[in-house]
Amino acid sequence: MTSPNLRKSPARFGVPKLTYRVWKVWRRNFDVFTKTIATNFLPSLLEPILYLVAFGFGLDGFIPSIQGQPYIKFIAPALVAIAVMNGAFFECTFASFVRMYYQKTFDAIVATPVSVEEVVAGELLWGATRATINATFVLGVIAAFGLISSPLFLLVVPIAFFGGLMFGAIAMCFTAVAPNIDFFNFPTFLFLTSMFFLSGTFFPITSLPSAAQGTALAVLPLTQVVNITRSVVSGHLEPILGLNPASLILVSLAWIIVVTVFFFVLSINLMKKRLTG
Repeated sequence: MTSPNLRKSPARFGVPKLTYRVWKVWRRNFDVFTKTIATNFLPSLLEPILYLVAFGFGLDGFIPSIQGQPYIKFIAPALVAIAVMNGAFFECTFASFVRMYYQKTFDAIVATPVSVEEVVAGELLWGATRATINATFVLGVIAAFGLISSPLFLLVVPIAFFGGLMFGAIAMCFTAVAPNIDFFNFPTFLFLTSMFFLSGTFFPITSLPSAAQGTALAVLPLTQVVNITRSVVSGHLEPILGLNPASLILVSLAWIIVVTVFFFVLSINLMKKRLTG
């Protein structure tokens, strides 16, 4: 049976109409998270420690310095950016799909005055929040290792939220067209894995051919988050394709804003079409 809200929300593409009820959806997910915080906290804490030990300390002897700094300091900001990507992407793919398809949480919520658009927007905001929480955990780990060199490191928190909103919106587009939960293996391995290695995370983008540098800077979302995170955590950012650090940061910020707005609107409309079509 179709709920009243689904009948009142025709699947037409347009700017989402959102109200304060978006935060009701966010609060529901937040309450569930706090009840399972023990299981959520441990992986977020151990993962950056594993990367720092394996890559930072393990390779540090073979790569004594990179761009004028120890290798472990080079990868530390990238680990924060990776936490932003993974936190938002997995929350808005696997977790959102489970709530939508298996748990029927979306059906239960739209039986209230909350609209379909507000449910999806609430999911996106929660995905951004998870990204922020994960990034904060990683920031605490790298701070404990003494790998923060810039007093601007606290800007990681708002950067993580807006970066998480971008990744969450992109992820929700995959959720909107996923026929089953196994479908997410494709974006996970083809989209996330390529960014994991090619976005200036474990080696500089400048090590790539010029065409690949341009592709990484113009196409891969993680590159933008890595650029900004590295600048505020380490205070060090190398020029790419002739762009100085200040220009790179401005380009990355503008890129994130444009892509976030586009995919935020697109993901809500695609999900509305799926849920009301």
